[in-house]
Amino acid sequence: MYVFYSFLLLISLLIYIPVHFVRIKLLRGESLFLRDRLGRRLNDDGAQKQSLWIHAVSVGEVLSLQNLIKKIKEKHPAWTINFSTLTNTGMRVAKEKLTDADNIFFVPLDFKHVVRKYFNTLRPRVFVLAESELWPNLLREANRQTKGVLLINGRISSRSFKRYSRFKFVAKKILKNIDLFLVQTEKDKENLERIGVNSGVVEVVRNLKSEINLPILTEEDLLKLKSNLSIPATNRVIVAGSTRKGEEKELIEAYSRAKSVKENLLLILAPRHPERFDEVERICQDFPFKVMRRTQVSPNKQWDILILDTIGELAHFYALSDVSFVGGSLVPWGGQNLLEPAFYKKPIFFGPHMENFAFLAEKFVQSGAARIINKNKDLDEMFLTRDEKSLEKMGRSAKETLNSLQGATEKTIKAIEAMMADS
Repeated sequence: MYVFYSFLLLISLLIYIPVHFVRIKLLRGESLFLRDRLGRRLNDDGAQKQSLWIHAVSVGEVLSLQNLIKKIKEKHPAWTINFSTLTNTGMRVAKEKLTDADNIFFVPLDFKHVVRKYFNTLRPRVFVLAESELWPNLLREANRQTKGVLLINGRISSRSFKRYSRFKFVAKKILKNIDLFLVQTEKDKENLERIGVNSGVVEVVRNLKSEINLPILTEEDLLKLKSNLSIPATNRVIVAGSTRKGEEKELIEAYSRAKSVKENLLLILAPRHPERFDEVERICQDFPFKVMRRTQVSPNKQWDILILDTIGELAHFYALSDVSFVGGSLVPWGGQNLLEPAFYKKPIFFGPHMENFAFLAEKFVQSGAARIINKNKDLDEMFLTRDEKSLEKMGRSAKETLNSLQGATEKTIKAIEAMMADS
C-alpha cells in the first residue's frame, strides 16, 4: 500500500510543482521551499535533548497550538520543541506567533527516505499531530522511530468520515500508527470507532481552540485602531471573517440593501486565502462603494468596504466589530472557527454550512450566542438589527459559552508528559 501511495504522490508532485511554480513563484513571488521540504536545512541542535515534534497544517491550526506550546515550555523548559507546518502562510504565522518553539520548519515531502531523514536528524521522543493532517509515510515512520504518536484536537468531519469509510481498509492501516487520539467531541470519537479505531485509545478532551489566548484590547486601544483605520465612532462595523468564493458577492448585495436604509454601516471582508485578495477587490468594484485594502488605509481615507489583505490580524478586527460573520458557511464548505469573535464578546452570525464545526455551532446557537443565516432576509437583518441590547446579550453569551468549553490544554499536556516519561 505504501509503495503504491508513494508512486501516486510522485505523479501528483510532477503535476503539482510546475502548476504551483507559476502560481506561487511567478505570480505571487513566493518560494516553493523545495529544499526545505527535502530536509536540506534542518536544525539538529536539540537532537541530544528530550524533544518532541508537533505538526499542524496551516494558519488556523498553528494559532490553535500557541497556548499549548507556551504552557509546555513553561512546564518543561529543557524540552526541545520542533514544529512543522505545510503552507507558506502557516510558516509565516508560526515564526511570528510560536516564540516558544525551538525549531520551526516545513513538513517533509511524504516519501519514506525524506521523512526518515527528518526523524534521524531531530530524533524526537514523541510525535504530535494536530487535528486531521494524515500523511501515511510520516505517520508510519513516526510509529517506528518514536516512543509515542499522539493526535491532538482531533476532529473527523462528516466529509472526512465518508471518505475514510469509503476506503476503510486504507484508513485503518494509516490510523493504526497513532497510539492515542485526543478528540474534540463524542461524535468525533464515535466516527473513529466506526472506522475501526479501538475505543480504548480515543479520549474526548474538548477543543484546544476554546482556550485561545488573544490580546486584551482596551476601549482606548479600540478607538486608536478605529482612528487609524478611518472608522467613525458612530458607525456600525460588520466583519466577515475567513470568507470563501461565492460568499463576498452575497454579503455585498445584502450590505448594499442595508446601506440604502441605514447609512452608517461599514463592511470589512477578510478572505480566507491571500491569493483571493485581488479577486475579492474586483467583486467589490462591481458595486458603487468606496473600496480599500487594509494595506492602503490611513486615518484620512474614507471607505465603505475594507478588504483585510494581511495575515494574522483578523482577531483584532473581530475585536473592533459590532457584528461578526463567520465565513465558509454560506457556501457548502463547512464553516470556520467562531471562537475569536466569541473571545471578544461579539454577536456571531454564520450560514447553514457549519459541518466542520457542528458541535461548536450547535452550542453557540443553543446558548443564544449565535444565529444562523438561511436566506437573504436573515443577512439583511444581520446588517440592520437595531436592538443593541440583544446584540450585547449575544456577545456576553458567546464569551460565557467559550469559557464553558475549557480544559483541553491541561489534558493534552498530561498525555504528552505521559508519553515523554514512558520513553
